[in-house]
Amino acid sequence: MSNNSTQPEEKGFFEKVKETIESLWEGTKDTAEDVKEAAEEKIEDIKEKVTAKKAPVTKKATPTKTAAAKKADAVTTKAKKAVSEVKAKAETKAKAITAKAKDEAVTAKKAVADVKAKAATKAKAITAKAKTDATETKKAVAAKATTVVKKKATAASK
Repeated sequence: MSNNSTQPEEKGFFEKVKETIESLWEGTKDTAEDVKEAAEEKIEDIKEKVTAKKAPVTKKATPTKTAAAKKADAVTTKAKKAVSEVKAKAETKAKAITAKAKDEAVTAKKAVADVKAKAATKAKAITAKAKTDATETKKAVAAKATTVVKKKATAASK
């Protein structure tokens, strides 16, 4: 018969911690990418609006071109300002998410280190106890063996 178990192996504590950290990191990356994509889409929308507003201005008379150009510049400036604000917010959000993920990873690593230290301490204590028990047992067996040998020797000498 095979000694292999037919049931799936259960994951240990460290594998679970590792998977949790990986899922947090992936979630952070996805969120940052989503924020970046949203910012890019907003930029494209603003650019389209600005170009749509500029197109009719070129068909007007010459005296109004300067006024239209000033308006277009103002709209472009507003658009650039809005874009920079959106980018700044996205970068801030991404940095905050990344920092949080790093903090959680550090906390998880500390927990893993604590568990490892406790396990090592417990293993050392168990090993020390086993050694002392083995030594005591060896002494008891040796003492018993010597008494049996002495009895046989005294019985043989009689």
